[in-house]
Amino acid sequence: MIQLQRILLVLLIIGITGVEVFAGGQNRAGTAGAPELRIPVGARYLSMAGSSISFVKGLESIYWNPAGVDLSTSDANAIFSHRSYIADMSMNFVAASGRLGDIGTIGLSFRSLNIGDINVTTMDQPDGTGQIISPSYFVLGLTYSKQLTDRISVGANFNLISENIDRVSASTFAFDFGVQYRDLFSMPGFNLGVVVKNLGAPIKFDGNGLYVNAEDPNSQRGPTFLKIDAASAELPSEIAIGLSYQRNFDNDNSLTVSTTFQNNNYSYDDYKFGLEYSYKNLLYLRGGYLWAPQSDDNTPNIFQNYTVGVGLNLAEFSGLDLSVDYAYVPVKFFDANHVFAISFGF
Repeated sequence: MIQLQRILLVLLIIGITGVEVFAGGQNRAGTAGAPELRIPVGARYLSMAGSSISFVKGLESIYWNPAGVDLSTSDANAIFSHRSYIADMSMNFVAASGRLGDIGTIGLSFRSLNIGDINVTTMDQPDGTGQIISPSYFVLGLTYSKQLTDRISVGANFNLISENIDRVSASTFAFDFGVQYRDLFSMPGFNLGVVVKNLGAPIKFDGNGLYVNAEDPNSQRGPTFLKIDAASAELPSEIAIGLSYQRNFDNDNSLTVSTTFQNNNYSYDDYKFGLEYSYKNLLYLRGGYLWAPQSDDNTPNIFQNYTVGVGLNLAEFSGLDLSVDYAYVPVKFFDANHVFAISFGF
């Protein structure tokens, strides 16, 4: 009981601190750096609108709550996920992890936002110069996760963020930290999760692409190359607190209900709700809903508020801890996002 009180006290302190740090984020919407950090990867928990930070497990936990990485039933795991994003962009995610005995689990991950080829235009050549650039945005992550007791697990991500557009680039580091507490108040299936994400130094572009041929009116040198000093941008930090409850009706049927409150420093706060129905631990049906009460019809948001998905656990048929998941994310002004993920465990 004393241990539980300590954990709840820490979570309360984190929550109060998060509200103070991130309050008023909607006034700065659209000005954060590294937007790829906020694009969800994986299919299982995305199909529940990201409401499941209190019970996530496996490699998809790297994005949602790293505390769940060590909860995998296999000692070695791998995952690949592909998301068709908006405007012909896509998001790929690949990760692998291994359990090191009592030390915990170490994971490596790589997620890449593929923007595609862009024709270079200028004021003098608005139809294009003939040059084509391919921007590169990726996040390389190192994850550590450990199950401290049968109820408590913790985890952290150390992410290298890199962005490259033609002759300019930017990079920085970010840190995530998460906690999960299972069977809260000695109630089986009732879980609590807290995660703080994207804490790190601002990101700033640099490179020879920032040099322009201009004339300083205060100088007698005539036209020369001057370098533009690009502004730095803070990372889109966020804190989330979630609860979930799993009910097993019999040996074949179970239902998990989850909810999460997410406080963002660059957008409105979110309330997320999700359901996952399991039949014989083989077939999974999922749905989620995101509610931002402060937003209105004038708030720029291209995504609809709901998500759905389905999953298959093929362990019985493959001899491996193999699962295939799909999520459908509707979009208002572009084609819908389709997300596929395949996970292996050995």
